[in-house]
Amino acid sequence: MSKINPAKVLPRIHHREIVAQSRLFKVERIDLEFSNGATRQFERMAGTNRGAVMIVPLLDADTIILVREYAAGNHTYQLGFPKGLIDPGENPVEAADRELKEEAGYGARQLSEIHTVNMAPNFFNSEMRIVVARDLYEQSLEGDEPEPLEVVTWKLSELDALLERDDFIEARCIAALFLAKKWLKEQ
Repeated sequence: MSKINPAKVLPRIHHREIVAQSRLFKVERIDLEFSNGATRQFERMAGTNRGAVMIVPLLDADTIILVREYAAGNHTYQLGFPKGLIDPGENPVEAADRELKEEAGYGARQLSEIHTVNMAPNFFNSEMRIVVARDLYEQSLEGDEPEPLEVVTWKLSELDALLERDDFIEARCIAALFLAKKWLKEQ
């Protein structure tokens, strides 16, 4: 294993500018100068700095809850874990409990933040906190989804069958599943 230099100096940002914007996204151009004098322009999605949560809800030691919802990116319905943005004033655990109630119709008495992941950090500033939810109880809140989400239960003992499905493909969900499984084993 090679050694990582912890003292590496971050590039200096000389200029930042929003170059494109939609209702949901902002694209920012940044002009950088690296410690060796090289200069570059990068474009990235400008984040909200609020972050997001993904919840791995456990009905029991062998049963997870998934939701099936429309995925506009590839115009399909996909299975995945409940997830959403952290609202202003919320911490990740509060956001996880709210999203779980909105998307799956459950609250949790035990919520444990287990890991943080980032999707494509070269282009996005989008941290997602993975939260395991246990000791569930039925409770619903109205969410912002355009249609009711289908709630699906799945046995962890049938994990291979889930991973073989064409509608369980989101990398963050797969990472959350394995991180939660590892975390649960260590408990």
